[in-house]
Order: sequence, then C-alpha cells, then structure tokens
Amino acid sequence: MVDAYDAAVARLREAAGSDREENAAIDVLAARARRQEELIEQFKSQNALLQNSFAYFGMFSARLSSSEDKPLVAGASALAAAMLQLTLDTSSAAADEVRARLDGLVRLQAPPEEAASIRAVIAHGQLLHDLLPAVDAILKSVVAEASNREQDAVHAMIIKRQLTARAAARKNRLLQYLTSLLLLGGLVYFGLLLRARAKALRRRAAFEHVIANISMRFIDSHRDELRSHVESALEELAGCIGADRAYFAWRPATTGNVYRWSREGVRLDEGWPERALDLAQRFDGGEEAIIYIPKMRPSYPHEAVNLFEEAGLRGWLCIKTLSGQQQAAVLGFEAVQAVALSQWAEVSLFRMAFDAIRNAVGRVSLEQEKERLQASLQQARRMETIGTFASGIAHNFNNIVGAILGYVEMADGGIKPGSRSAASLVEIRRAGERARELVGQILNFGRRAQGRQERIRIEALVAETAALLAASLPSHVRLAVSRSAETATVSGEPAQLQQVILNLCNNAAQALEEPGCIDLRIAEREVIHPLRIGRKDLGSGRFTIISVSDPGPGMDDATLEQIFEPFFTTRVDGTGLGLATVREIVERHGGAVAVRSAPGAGTRFDVWLPSDRSSEPVLVQQAPSLAFRGAGETILVLEADRRRLLRHEEILAALGYEPVGFTERAGAEAACRASPARFDAALVCHLPGGSSIDLAASLHKAMPGLPIILASPFTHDLAAHVLAASGITGMVHHPLISSELAAALSRCLATTSASDGLRQILSAR
Repeated sequence: MVDAYDAAVARLREAAGSDREENAAIDVLAARARRQEELIEQFKSQNALLQNSFAYFGMFSARLSSSEDKPLVAGASALAAAMLQLTLDTSSAAADEVRARLDGLVRLQAPPEEAASIRAVIAHGQLLHDLLPAVDAILKSVVAEASNREQDAVHAMIIKRQLTARAAARKNRLLQYLTSLLLLGGLVYFGLLLRARAKALRRRAAFEHVIANISMRFIDSHRDELRSHVESALEELAGCIGADRAYFAWRPATTGNVYRWSREGVRLDEGWPERALDLAQRFDGGEEAIIYIPKMRPSYPHEAVNLFEEAGLRGWLCIKTLSGQQQAAVLGFEAVQAVALSQWAEVSLFRMAFDAIRNAVGRVSLEQEKERLQASLQQARRMETIGTFASGIAHNFNNIVGAILGYVEMADGGIKPGSRSAASLVEIRRAGERARELVGQILNFGRRAQGRQERIRIEALVAETAALLAASLPSHVRLAVSRSAETATVSGEPAQLQQVILNLCNNAAQALEEPGCIDLRIAEREVIHPLRIGRKDLGSGRFTIISVSDPGPGMDDATLEQIFEPFFTTRVDGTGLGLATVREIVERHGGAVAVRSAPGAGTRFDVWLPSDRSSEPVLVQQAPSLAFRGAGETILVLEADRRRLLRHEEILAALGYEPVGFTERAGAEAACRASPARFDAALVCHLPGGSSIDLAASLHKAMPGLPIILASPFTHDLAAHVLAASGITGMVHHPLISSELAAALSRCLATTSASDGLRQILSAR
C-alpha cells in the first residue's frame, strides 16, 4: 500500500509540471503520508507494552483485592478506580490521581506475603501511568492526521483551473446587470424616504401645534376648568394616534387624581386606569419611559400582555414618570374598537404632552396644598391665640378654685360626717380638684408641656362625669348611660378626657329645646385594617368608643364642615371653643372624633380612643384623708394676698397647727431673727414671677434650720437643685388641699425632730 501510494504521488508530480502551488500541495500530501506511517509504527510498539502491563496490573490488583488487610484492599480498589478513570480520561488531573493512589499504596504497611504483589502492581501502575497518556496522544495524532483535506486541496486546484475561465465571463455579465438594478432600487428608495420624511414632518408639526394649543389652554385655565381642559387635551391627543380612549392618572388613584376620555360607545372597565399604574411599572420603557405596543400579538414576549388582551385592548401607548421621580403617573392611550394604534415613530413627542398635563395638574395640586397650608397656618395661629388666652385666664381661675377648695376645707370641719351636707361637700371638693387639674392642663397647653398620663377606667370616668352633669343639666334633659364594655381602659389625662365628655354632653343639652334624653354609650371595637375616622386614619388595634347622641334638630353639611373650627358657634352666647378643644384633646391622646348629623335627625359624636391592654392595675382615686394632724406647732405663713392668707391660716388651724401669717418678706425675716426657736416650719405660697423661690431663699438664709414648704401650681417645673439651694424641704400644690398640706407638714416636722434627736445624742457622747 505504501509503494502504491508513492507511485500515485509521483504521477501527480508529473501532471503538475512547473505549477508551484500544485507542487507545494503535493509535497504536503506526501509529508502527511510519511507522518501517518511513523505514527502507526509508534502505536504498534507502545500498544503491545500497554496490553502486557494491563494484563499484569489486572492480575495483581485482583490478588490484592482478595487480601484480608482492609486498608490494602481499599488502596488497591482506589488505585484500580483511578486507573480506570485514566483509561477514559488521560488528562493531567486523572494522571495526578493515579500518581497519588500509587504513592498511597507505597506508604501502606502491608503484610509481608503481599509485598511482591504490591511491588508488581506499583511497577505496572507506574508504567501504565506513563503509557496511557502517550498512547492516547498517538491515537489522537493518528485521528487528526487521517484527513483527506490535502487530497481535496489538490483536487480543488485542478477543478479551480477549469472553472476560472467560465466564472470570469459570467462575472462580467452579472456585474453589469446588478449595477443597473442597484441604481434603479436606490432611486426608488430615496424617493420613498423623502416622501415618508415629508409626511412625518407634517405630522410632527401638527402634533406640536396640538401640544402648543393644549399648553396655552393650561396656562390660561382656572383651577375649576382644569378637568374639562385635560379631558379635551386627551381627546385631541387620542385623535393623533387613533386611540379609542385615553386617561391620565397618578398615585394615589383617587377620583380627583384620574382624568378620562373615551369615544362614544367605548367605556373604561372597572378598576381602569388604576390598574394601568401598576402594569406600567412591570414594563421597561427605556430611557424615555414610554411603552408602545401598536398591536397586541400572542407572540409578544411579556406575560402582562395577556392582561391587556383579557381587558379587550388591541393597542397600548403609555408614558410614565421617569426614574427618580417620586410620584408615579401615567398618560395612556388604548385601541379597543380599532384593530391597532397608528404606527408612528415619533411617539417620544408624547413625553411633551405628558409633561404639559402633569405640570398643569401639579400646579393645581400646589395651589390646593398652598390653600391647605394657609388654612393650617390660620388654625395654628388660632390655637396659639387660644393657648395664650387660656394661659392668661388660668391664673385668675386658679385663685377662684383655691377659694372654693379653701372654703370647702373650712366648712368640712363644722359638718357632721355622713350627713347630706358632708356628701355635697365631697362632691364640691372633687369638682374643685378636677378644676385644679384642668387649670394645670390649660397652663401646660399654653406652654406646650407634656401632660401626666395614667390608666383610666372609662366606666368610672363616665360615672363621675354623670354625677357632675346631674347637677348642671337642665330639668327637661335626661342622661342615659349604656355600658357594653365595662372593662374598657385607656391611657390619658383624666381631667382632659372628662372635659371631652362634659363638652359633648353640654352641647347636646343645649341642642335640646324640648324634653329629651342624651344617650351616652361605651363600647369597644377591634380594628383589623386602617380606618378613616373624621380627619384621621386609625391603624389596627383595639379602640374604646364613647358615643354621645341627642335627638335635637341636627346640622346641615355646611355646619358640619366648620363645627370643629375655633371660635365657630351657632349660638349667640357660645364661645366656639368646646368642640375645638374636644378634637384637640382626643387627637393628642392618639384618637379621632367622628360626627353624624342631618337636619331633623339628631346628632351623634363618636370619640375613638386607643385601648390600654397593659396588665398594670388601674389606680382608684380615694377621698383625701386628714390622718396627719398637728400638735400645736407654730407655722410661719408667707402669702402676699391678705384674703388668701386668712384662708390658709384657717386651714392650718383646722389641722391642729398655730399659724402666724405675714404678707411681706421683711416682716417674716424680722420675726425669724427676733425669735429663732419660735417657728417649727414655714409655708411660702406661690407668687407670680418666680419671687416665691426668692422668699424661700431669704427665710432659709435668716433661719437655716427651718423646714420650708413651697406651695406652687406647677411643682414639676422646678428643678431639684434650685429647690435645695433655696432651702425648700417639701412642696404642695396651690390651691391648698388639707390632706396634702397635712402630709407635707408631718414629713417635714418628723424629719426635723429626727435630726434634732440625732444632734442631742451626738452632743451627749
């Protein structure tokens, strides 16, 4: 076969003659034949060694696999598996694995009787480790060299020589024909292109004219005309693209935030275009944020297209807000009756229309927000005026409350306990204490201070309020209390919440011109989803509802819009602060107020307050006790007002003390210096302007060991270090309460006695 191949090559050389290209190809063909012969000889030699080593390796591996030594069996099995892998894959990783298994077998501590087999396996394994990659490389080379491409190249050169002449003639004819066709096609193409560009320019100019007219209408339009102008603009824009309906919407997609237009006989489905706001976010509109689907096709690569097909859409153009803009908005055009929207490459111009509509709508929104802020500013100024006004009169009202409580304390000493008059005095004292707390709340409101919070049982608060109302309601008005939630508990300020109930009930009573009944109900409700109550949104949770209903004449819608505004009233003698205070207090407690009324149908107020679910016990307020009484101790009383000084002296005398009153600081200081041991304690009453601290400091300087009690309506406003520096050892509220004053005096005198006793013991030692 080799001789025949060489003879064929020689004949080819004779046929090629002096052609260098063909002679070079014939030389390559002869070299390929010699290379294949050498590779086959190498394979024959290497393959014989490989088969011999495989036989011995298999025999000795089987012998080692039957050994009793488990590590040896495992190593032999692992080596056999690695060798099998090497036969399938002769890569360096497989060869390294075999080498690792051979090294592992060498390191094994095998039994002596297996040593010969181990050496044989290792020797033949190393030989296979070297031969397998070599033989595989030879085989790959043989396969790679076994190609007819050299023969094909020589054959192709011969065929090429024959075809070259024929191709040259055909080429010249075809070149001339194609040149003619190209010239004709170019002329037709450029003519169509010029026509399309002219048409696009006319369409663009018409569209820009439409947008200019729309923008001019928006500039000159009033807020009340905006909706009609936007809908007119949607109609004009829809006509430019052949749409059957159009809309503009932004979040939140409420009625005022959606503008619609549709052709006659075409309607928008329920929930549309609100759903378009969500669907638009699922499409990538590119840099321009424009989604353009002229015709819905089943092959369109987006799952949301199925939703459009279900809605009956045949084409959709949507312009949405660009990335980075906060408020999501869309301008959409849809084909419903038409087969598709008009094909137009200039859809980016709709971005101009979108911006024009959004700017117009945004301008109106800003105007509405401006009006709302102005109304809020007026409301804030009114509330500031209320706070200033309340703070101003609260001090005078505090003096009136102090007089009431003082005379109650004096009258209580001369009334027989358990009598009807004593019970009336208890109610008067309770109302006075509530009034004192209310004065503190008013002053805190004027200073924007945080009030005292405590757990309140609504049933007890309503019962106490009903007792107060029983004496103040007109004779033709009856109060009926219904309790469907007896354990309802809230966290708040008792005086303020009682003021809420009192204001609502008094308003209901004033609305009843004929005999009637005020219905006061307590209920609880679990709110799962956010709920709109009045002007506030309440979150989920449990709420206590206090409802006050009356069968009065009711109110119309215009009145309902203004009833919570400060100074708004429908009565000649009204102040317009009652309901404004109610809403302010309720919202400060985290609740809301709702009102339902209609002319001739009565009125109902619902106060929603968050329920308190903590497990702490509710503190029950007890009547004040007079367990701490004096034993004739002398108390210095410093009060600038002589009438209040007389009341304070009477209270101290009723408590068993001997009061000595002064209206000026100089007289009190002189009395202390003249007789240092005369006074057991001093009571410095509140004076406006902070001078009571200075009075206490002067007395402390004149008599350092004298216990000083300060009476002030705002005990929590004074810092501890200021009190200590002024020598004040105790504080009580002003107006004075007998029980509180008795307890404070008892503590101060007891502390002083203990200190004196300790000093006497130390001096005796």
